[in-house]
Amino acid sequence: MAYFFCTLVHGESWDDARGIRQQDGWDEHAEFMDRLVDEGLIVLGGPVGAGDYTAHLIDGEDESSVRARLAEDPWARDGHLEVGSLEPWLLWLDGRGRDGKEPDTEGRT
Repeated sequence: MAYFFCTLVHGESWDDARGIRQQDGWDEHAEFMDRLVDEGLIVLGGPVGAGDYTAHLIDGEDESSVRARLAEDPWARDGHLEVGSLEPWLLWLDGRGRDGKEPDTEGRT
């Protein structure tokens, strides 16, 4: 297994006039991404800045298998999202969990 830094960028079907949760197919996309977390493929991830792209820490076999799995996303199939970058990532530093607390996914400390 290897770690990858992945960005997903808006594709041709993305509607800039709508928020992320108002995009067509949001529920199906969110369910798919939750499955990737449950499977251990996505370790961390979410929108960056104003939400023009997302970044993910992925734990995968190799680049081709990661790309194949991401291609199964309903938003990849309908053109809402596409892989912007997918690069091997050597994690030398990892402070998650060092204080015994779970990482906060709501942006609060």
